[in-house]
Amino acid sequence: MAREQGSARKQRRRRARGGNVAAGHAIEQMPWHQPELSFPPQELLNEEQLDIIHIASLKILKEIGMEFMSADARDRLRKAGADVNEETHMVRFDPSLVEELIKTAPSTFTLHARNPQKNLKIGGRYIVNGCVSSPPNVSCMDKGRRPGNIEDFQNLLRLSQYFNIIHLIGGYPVEPLDRPVSTRHLYNTKDMLTLTDKAISVYCIWGQRVSDTIEMARIGRGISNEQLEREPSCFSVINTNSPLKFDEMMLNGLIEMSSRNQVICVTPFTLAGAMAPITLAGALAQQNAEALAGLVMTQIVRPGAPFVYGGFTSNVDMKSGAPAFGTPEYMKTSIIGGQLARRYKVPYRTSGVNAANTVDAQAAYESVFSLWGATMGGGNIIKHAAGWMEGGLVASYEKLVLDVDLLQMVSEFLKPVIVDDSTLGFESIVEAGVGGHFFGTTHTQERYRNAFYAPLISDWRNYESWEEAGSPRAWQKANQIWKKALKDYQEPPIDLAITEELDRHIAAIEETGGIGTDF
Repeated sequence: MAREQGSARKQRRRRARGGNVAAGHAIEQMPWHQPELSFPPQELLNEEQLDIIHIASLKILKEIGMEFMSADARDRLRKAGADVNEETHMVRFDPSLVEELIKTAPSTFTLHARNPQKNLKIGGRYIVNGCVSSPPNVSCMDKGRRPGNIEDFQNLLRLSQYFNIIHLIGGYPVEPLDRPVSTRHLYNTKDMLTLTDKAISVYCIWGQRVSDTIEMARIGRGISNEQLEREPSCFSVINTNSPLKFDEMMLNGLIEMSSRNQVICVTPFTLAGAMAPITLAGALAQQNAEALAGLVMTQIVRPGAPFVYGGFTSNVDMKSGAPAFGTPEYMKTSIIGGQLARRYKVPYRTSGVNAANTVDAQAAYESVFSLWGATMGGGNIIKHAAGWMEGGLVASYEKLVLDVDLLQMVSEFLKPVIVDDSTLGFESIVEAGVGGHFFGTTHTQERYRNAFYAPLISDWRNYESWEEAGSPRAWQKANQIWKKALKDYQEPPIDLAITEELDRHIAAIEETGGIGTDF
């Protein structure tokens, strides 16, 4: 018995150190699953306050309006009953038009992946974590900070595939600047479809580019056009040019996506004090007006097209003008954004972001604050949940691993506590007896392997043991883990006929010069 207890204690100590990442040992991680919010989301505003923001948003859309830079979009809006000024490109909306079109957007839907087992439920209490997307730079502790490139782009995709708590390829985890712009979207999409089997995002920039990538999503799933339009298979984000403007390329992309019944998320980038009023109420009213204008646009294109309400309101450093993330203000707007999305009965997108320049305490606590606001606000899609640094300018390998650990912790926290005869453990109390211990009880021995969350990063050794091991820092453990994950990564299977069809599709577009002439 003493030998068994000693062995159990050694195994627990290994788990307490976050698992063994040595050669030959798999990284301990959670199995694939979609977390669910197991309690009501937090609410910071009451119904009267939400109504005030809603009414203010409608007033903005009616009296000021939004600038729509796409002639196609303006024509559709005019036919739907909006007031369009062709000289200024400003579009004003009657509140009744907005209120009516809000009703046609679905409250829940499924985003389909190449691997059907990784389809995602969007809306309700379901949570989707997306990898970092769109930074122009990448960093790791070995090579430092550098421009985005193909090798790092592909490696970050492999890591996003490897870690189960990352559900969505949220876009390009770093921009591969060494690929030609005219065909970059084609090769990037092929990488997303072949190096991963998870749901993917496409960039909503220009209708033809979007059309190319939607077709690749169809090919990747091996389905017909009819099935594609029944089953949304790609996700895209439209950012407004705050304040109160939609650019032409993104609008044309939105029209293409919504007309094909693919998922559009409209996310105003409203930084209080810079691109929106300095007060949170004013910034949220502007965010809401811009998001509602985008919702209306999608539903005019195709009633019932899947739409996600995006919230990205934060503040700036009023001394330098730099964006700030993971702030108390960001947490508040994340939570209130969720309240507004639920008011309109549509899914909600938020983000796990920070403004730190290196993987340090600031990176950790700002990310925790962002993640907590996103979770407590009822976020359905958490963009940039793993790997985001420098306010979105850098994708970090070590930060991605740190974030995976945080996301797994939140997922574990969201699991309901089970209270029944088995979990009460009355027999173990009897077995341990007065003044005894529970290490060797039957109840403990049957459960210790999975009783508690085993972190990837935390080091729970005492100071002397930690010092003897070389005083390792968290980023060093993260560095070891991502290297181990890349070594263990296995490319998901895909039918050879699909990859050949993808190659033919790319070759046909390259023969016409790609999309360079569209800009």
